[in-house]
Amino acid sequence: MAEYDVDIDWPRAFWIGFGVVLAAAILFVTYSFIGTFVFGIFIYYATRPLYRRVQRRVKQRTVSALLSLFLLALPVLVLLYYTLAIAVQEFSRFAETTDVGPYADAVEPYINVSEVVQNPQTLLTASAGPGTVVDTLGEFVGYLGVVGTGLVHAFVMFALAFYLLRDGPRFAEWVKGFLDHRGVLDHYFHEVDRSFHKVFYGNILNAIVTGAIGAIAFSVVDVVAPAGLSVPYPALTGVLAGAASLIPVIGMKIVYVPMAIYLAVTAGLDGEGWWFVALFVGVAFVVVDTIPDLVVRPYVSGGGALPLGPFGTAESTPEVVSNPGLHTGTLMIAYVLGPFLFGWYGLFLAPMILVLVAHFARFVLPVIVEGKPAPAASTRRISWAKMSETRR
Repeated sequence: MAEYDVDIDWPRAFWIGFGVVLAAAILFVTYSFIGTFVFGIFIYYATRPLYRRVQRRVKQRTVSALLSLFLLALPVLVLLYYTLAIAVQEFSRFAETTDVGPYADAVEPYINVSEVVQNPQTLLTASAGPGTVVDTLGEFVGYLGVVGTGLVHAFVMFALAFYLLRDGPRFAEWVKGFLDHRGVLDHYFHEVDRSFHKVFYGNILNAIVTGAIGAIAFSVVDVVAPAGLSVPYPALTGVLAGAASLIPVIGMKIVYVPMAIYLAVTAGLDGEGWWFVALFVGVAFVVVDTIPDLVVRPYVSGGGALPLGPFGTAESTPEVVSNPGLHTGTLMIAYVLGPFLFGWYGLFLAPMILVLVAHFARFVLPVIVEGKPAPAASTRRISWAKMSETRR
């Protein structure tokens, strides 16, 4: 019987096993709070251009990260919550009259929490007053437990974004020095970073801001609607318009043009109210469609700075990405299928998976299969070392 002399390095085996356990624990925590972590990454990419401008002025990474989060991320998050809460309220009323299938079950857990906020139409009517504020505070206290849980998740999101802003380049340098010996990992994460910037800071942030503008604008317009002619579910319509802005070419017109036709047909049948149809079309085209395209989209897609006094100029950043290496059609499919597969955070997670897979196939797979070096980047390259200069 053959005997094998196996020399096992038990201390090394122990540490390998311990490392596997730690990795499994990290994966479990990440999986349990995947939505929180994914949204935290979105906040990071949404605020990073502003952080770099502020850091050039302030010269202190911690203060720059805090200022960036409070100047941009916090207002956007509050506006997003308010807009979605109003949209959920209107969706619940729509679900009472129409069979929406599984969507009603998906939205049901958030219906009660959404009642904490008041619709813009309520705030603008004559009935609004101190009583409205008291009712809002009462709803808030009634759902204090749920709201508290949400605040904990929000804290984790902001904490993740804060440390990525402050220490992200340092962590990237550590990973590259620890794992990368051929420059493949550096190249791969450089391209992934460019695509994440385009997806999160360009497309999704633009859709969120546009949806909030649309929800508030349509709700305000509906306040002056004549009897028998109004925008059905105005806040929900605005949110859908923002989501439709992710669709190439036609964009949000797929939402507000049919709505305008509906209002025109209703006004034609009633023989009055044409002024309201014209008002809706004007607000939809100018406020919801044109202004975000002229103001918001060039800022978030082109990397230009908003005029924020000493912290902003009209310059462009090195992060301008003309072609992140992803087909527009695949991105659109990811945006559409993501929420169906993963839930609300699928809007962020599905494009992340697409970016990671696409660039792995482009830059890493040829190295693994054929041993070829990674192809050169098509645009100017920003090394992690240069990015890490922001920490000094």
